[in-house]
Amino acid sequence: MNMDETRVRLDDALSTLAEAFQGMTAHPDESQCDCHWGSAEELALLKTANVQLEADLLNRTWQATDWRDRAAILRRILPQFTRALVGGCLDLTSPLGHPGAVFAAGEWQQWPARQSRAVWEFLHAWWAHTLNDAHPAVPADDVLAVCTEAAGTLTPWLSVWEQQSHPTATEHLAESLDGWEYDLLMDVLPWRTDRDEEGAEETRVELTTWTISHAPARLRAQHAPEHLLHAVRLLGLTGPDRWYDPHWPVPTPLGPAAE
Repeated sequence: MNMDETRVRLDDALSTLAEAFQGMTAHPDESQCDCHWGSAEELALLKTANVQLEADLLNRTWQATDWRDRAAILRRILPQFTRALVGGCLDLTSPLGHPGAVFAAGEWQQWPARQSRAVWEFLHAWWAHTLNDAHPAVPADDVLAVCTEAAGTLTPWLSVWEQQSHPTATEHLAESLDGWEYDLLMDVLPWRTDRDEEGAEETRVELTTWTISHAPARLRAQHAPEHLLHAVRLLGLTGPDRWYDPHWPVPTPLGPAAE
């Protein structure tokens, strides 16, 4: 699919999602702190169907983690929330919350089939369009993080990236690795996650293994900077072989060998 086709797919996914969640409201008994979150009038808007929320209220709503019924809150805001995501209007670095975690906390995969399919198609359509867009509103590495955290798995998104071998998708790979380089070399998942340590480590290992296998040829074909090629090579090394390599990017070697 080319960029125009993926844009149509994404627009269709957003429209389908809006239809699937039309009329949704927060739970009638939902409450929130009027000192730290907002007013009773704003809470009442969440309990009213099909009312557009101002940007500030939308942000405070998705970033709050103490809702009694997080699934109902997510269903209420999803049409507006997803359009804000696609438009790059949300702060993905906010310490108050991560959009992917909002999806996960809502347990959308357990929702009725029409609703869960709409969410799944939105995530796939957004990712496909991002890989085909040379200048997406949200960088590919951030979209990957949201999709992975929302779905609880990295595998389908990497599979799509592997299949999308055209120059734009490869350029996104180079840009992402430029941001991930240090974290991956330190054996750290390069984005925030609310999953447990084991889940985060499994994702980190999967991302590293995929990068070692699929990135080198694509980066060379794209004439990527040498430091990225060395970073991928270093990911295939362990212990002192990595730390004492002349291209190790950290001035002081780390680990037992440095003691």
